[in-house]
Amino acid sequence: MPEGQQTETSIALAGLLEVAGHLERLVSRGEKIMEQLFPQAPDLAITFAEYWAFRWERKGVSGYLVPVEHPHLVQMDDLVGIDHIRDELVRNTEQFVAGYPANNVLLWGERGNGKSSCVKALLKMFGPRGLRFIEVQRWDLLSLPAILKGLRGQDYSFILFCDDLSFGEGEDYRGLKTLLDGGLEERPENVLIYATSNRRHLLPEPMSDNIGGGEIHPEEAVSEKLALSDRFGLTLGISTFDQETFLSIVEKYARSLNLPVPFEELRREAIRWALHGGRRSGRGARQFIDDLAGRLRVRIR
Repeated sequence: MPEGQQTETSIALAGLLEVAGHLERLVSRGEKIMEQLFPQAPDLAITFAEYWAFRWERKGVSGYLVPVEHPHLVQMDDLVGIDHIRDELVRNTEQFVAGYPANNVLLWGERGNGKSSCVKALLKMFGPRGLRFIEVQRWDLLSLPAILKGLRGQDYSFILFCDDLSFGEGEDYRGLKTLLDGGLEERPENVLIYATSNRRHLLPEPMSDNIGGGEIHPEEAVSEKLALSDRFGLTLGISTFDQETFLSIVEKYARSLNLPVPFEELRREAIRWALHGGRRSGRGARQFIDDLAGRLRVRIR
């Protein structure tokens, strides 16, 4: 081969090798990006057998389930003043776990009155029978199709738990609405949503809604906002605790810890606590007992 031709061939070959190197680096970078966007899911059947509770962890445009190794297992009998709520929630969940029709649930009411604890207590009751919890944050509701895909066909009953659920003006709630109401894809029979909220209606209702706000048919806009809550088949409200209910919760906690405090003194201290910054709620009662136990040097296990 003439010397000039050899030089041209060498240059062309060097160019091809350089292009190949660039392509290899691009492919490697692309694989890393794909791993970030679509992480590999674990063997869910094995994971669900080992753990009772999970949380959805978003990563890129997808996500994955993270086992909760030490879930907060609440004793249902410890919840005082909400007997009707407890009974309805247990009845609905019993139907669900047994394979019978059951409803999505919205628990609403004053903060600190046991909404979340009531739902968490179900895990201790029904976990041994195949109930599994998956905690999903409000901003991850758009991932519901991906979550449902992983749960469909599993030999367990799943509750998607949305704690403190509400939407601000302009926030997208359509993923939840579609799941509750049904879209083109049928919701798996082994999945329900249990949500808690401080508000009866999950979407904001500005005063402008009551006077039209520029809408030609304002009643339709208001109806749309109210309709999201209506899509929960079972809506349970917890009202503000009166003083006697608050004190009965305090007394139950005190007895369980064997606190060395006379009955009347305990009541007086609890009322004083509620008046000076505390709240007449289950959470307020727990905080008072924690404070009192600390002052009495009683350890809480």
